[in-house]
Amino acid sequence: MDAQKRIKQLMEERGWTDYRLAKESNLSHSTVTNMFNRNNAPTLPTLEAVCKAFGITLAQFFSEGDEPHALTPEQQELFSRWSSLTDEQKRLLLDLMNTM
Repeated sequence: MDAQKRIKQLMEERGWTDYRLAKESNLSHSTVTNMFNRNNAPTLPTLEAVCKAFGITLAQFFSEGDEPHALTPEQQELFSRWSSLTDEQKRLLLDLMNTM
């Protein structure tokens, strides 16, 4: 799935501009515009912020069609543990994952 296209689709459905998405998601306007203009793939924290702004889950963001996508037990455990981490722990875990 192309995350940028999906975000654009959700923005169009709501009539949101780049500026509105940045404001609603508490992201900098440059983060949002760089995602589209420089074709930068959004990071997991950016996607979380975008999903929160849209009022959807990450599973709904990545689901195809109208049906929410069911998470595997491993994915449920991962998201459950992720939400209990501090911001610093999340950053460190992402750094570790980027080295794999």
